[in-house]
Amino acid sequence: EVQLVESGGGLVQAGGSLRLSCAVSGFSEDSYAIGWFRQAPGKEREVVSCIGWFRTSASRTYYADSVKGRFTISIDNAKNSVYLQMSSLKPADTAVYFCAVDPSHYYCTANPPIYDYWGQGTQVTVSS
Repeated sequence: EVQLVESGGGLVQAGGSLRLSCAVSGFSEDSYAIGWFRQAPGKEREVVSCIGWFRTSASRTYYADSVKGRFTISIDNAKNSVYLQMSSLKPADTAVYFCAVDPSHYYCTANPPIYDYWGQGTQVTVSS
């Protein structure tokens, strides 16, 4: 059974930083895409960032325009983990953040339904 567990969320002041982690277990594909998504109250789930993995190395990354230059996605395949370093946080970044895996592609896509496996989410709240 594939499981994704997010951690690292919390309450932070505007301008602060947080680092989200996603630990993946039960997944043994050597090529896949993994992404971070977020959902704010009353809004649709949207992609934040994603990264592909092909056999032994990362492929291209994607960032939503709203987080470019502030967020960085990274992957540690040996630890079966993906991270999202978030800096210069804004109140608009407040949301539940989810990680998700797409085992069918080694390049990332910004379309949530493509992703088969999801974590339970971690709350990020940015105060003004």
